Amino acid sequence: MKIASRVMQVQPSATLALSAQAKKMIAAGIDVINLGVGEPDFNTPSRIKEAAIEAIKAGKSDFYTPATGITALKQAVCDRLQSDFGVAYVPEQVAVTVGGKFSLYVLAQTLLDEQDEVLIPLPYWVSYGEQVKLAGGKPVFVMPANKAKVTVTELEKARTAKTRAVIINSPQNPSGLIYTRDELLQIGEWAVKNDVVLIADDMYGKLVYNDHQFVSLIELGQAIRDQTILVSGLSKAYAMTGWRVGYTVAPREVIQKMNVVISHATSNLAAVSQYAALEALTGDQSVVEKMRVQFEKRLNIVYPQLTALPGVKLPDKPEGAFYLFPNVAETVKLTGFSTTEDFAAALLEEAHVAVVAGAAFGMPEHIRLSYATDLDSLNKALKRIKLFIEKHM
Repeated sequence: MKIASRVMQVQPSATLALSAQAKKMIAAGIDVINLGVGEPDFNTPSRIKEAAIEAIKAGKSDFYTPATGITALKQAVCDRLQSDFGVAYVPEQVAVTVGGKFSLYVLAQTLLDEQDEVLIPLPYWVSYGEQVKLAGGKPVFVMPANKAKVTVTELEKARTAKTRAVIINSPQNPSGLIYTRDELLQIGEWAVKNDVVLIADDMYGKLVYNDHQFVSLIELGQAIRDQTILVSGLSKAYAMTGWRVGYTVAPREVIQKMNVVISHATSNLAAVSQYAALEALTGDQSVVEKMRVQFEKRLNIVYPQLTALPGVKLPDKPEGAFYLFPNVAETVKLTGFSTTEDFAAALLEEAHVAVVAGAAFGMPEHIRLSYATDLDSLNKALKRIKLFIEKHM
């Protein structure tokens, strides 16, 4: 049976494939520590689950909702943005979607014509480029000069007449680095000058550590805000990965056309998830801080252990999200493996620790480790990695 060419050129999600493999080994009784998955190990806060149960009991979740979400939830998104960043939006500028990933997918379908180019700084989240391809566009990967955060200089070199948008992810998955206000201001002004759409992936914006500050493109003045489409969600900060709640905030005309795509794709996000999200955004926010503190504690304990391993290089300590993205090229060489993929595969097979090889993020000399798991497991995993390296040296 013939498969569409646009699908044939798309690669499967490396992070989901790795997680599936780790879970298969666990199901077989193997003691695998999975540092490859990008989800909090915390349960969804009780008050959010209780709100969902109440919505079910009241019959609120029994029927279709508008494609872009119930008005109360879209207003809650606007209120949260007003509270967090001092910016004003209205519900007509919000689309609630089946996770932040689907927000990005629908955006690509809405914005891109055939061969339109989207600038994607490295390292990048695994789905950015594939979603652009599925929309008929062309991902243009931009390597920062300092291999950390992209600047206007690199973006301008990559820009062509077909450049439609640039994706800025901060805090960044997989590096955990944060763009400063000045760095974002320069990128924002460049985008306005050149009529390039700014897609701000702020999914990890509430997970920032050690006195670093998160800044969103939407708070950098009206001109930049008008050029920016915000994508975020509740999966990470509220420990709601299974509920699949994301949202897009954009000019009305963009949301109107996203509504058309969504209405034909999913009809709407599950109603019960919407009522859970409504409670998450409008209720007590202290649960977010409690989880953030735990992530910060883990980072500060794990980082020095990781950087002490033979050959591992990670000069820039992550500032947000919950990932470490060290360069392990020297480690791979010391242990006699040909590639980082081979190193990661052997680490899983022999030491039963799952990490993601950096090629999935555009940087094959790196690996990504998540510290979104308990400290006992993290300490055990690092001991296993250390013994694995020493065994192969």
